[in-house]
Amino acid sequence: MNLIELQPPTTTSQSTSSRYLSDLEQLTIFYDSKDYISTSSGNTVSRKSILCGTQNIHLHGKTIISKDSVIRGDLSYVRIGRYCLLGEGSVIRPPSKRFTKGFHFIPMNIGNYVSIGAKSVVEAAQIGSFVMIGENCVISPLCIIRDCSEITDGSVLAPGTVVPPFSRYGGVPAKFICELPGCSSDMIKEHLVEKYKNFQPQ
Repeated sequence: MNLIELQPPTTTSQSTSSRYLSDLEQLTIFYDSKDYISTSSGNTVSRKSILCGTQNIHLHGKTIISKDSVIRGDLSYVRIGRYCLLGEGSVIRPPSKRFTKGFHFIPMNIGNYVSIGAKSVVEAAQIGSFVMIGENCVISPLCIIRDCSEITDGSVLAPGTVVPPFSRYGGVPAKFICELPGCSSDMIKEHLVEKYKNFQPQ
């Protein structure tokens, strides 16, 4: 399987949270039930998404996997929490680490209430809960994104970057922009719960 080649995207200073919060009053989005699979735990998975190694992909419930998104469970375990959203064309790929006897892929853990924007490529070692990753981002191998943090649209996190809690990062390469308010977790949770509720079959 050929991996997707991406050029570094153009950065933007726009906060993804401002766009997400403006969506709180969004209208219901209706989708064709023939195009999605609904699981017993409430996950909604596009039939046009690519899930490699499904035995290694664990969705904990009420997560939306959009069309053309890719999860590389064939490389290592991928665990995704509740109320997460993978945007169209996003790629989730466990990172690899070189050892003396070669390299191995490392399991990827994604917490609850995490949004990954369209066409973003994520190779993080760990993503906490209440995290927003914008569109067209590149999260390089072995990055760690802590709880209640945000990566703005078009950003590129350098390999091994650790994003601390309650912080906004952006740019190419992404750097600290500002601290997020203490209520960020509540706002992100509200947004993603509403996003899930408003995504309904026709």
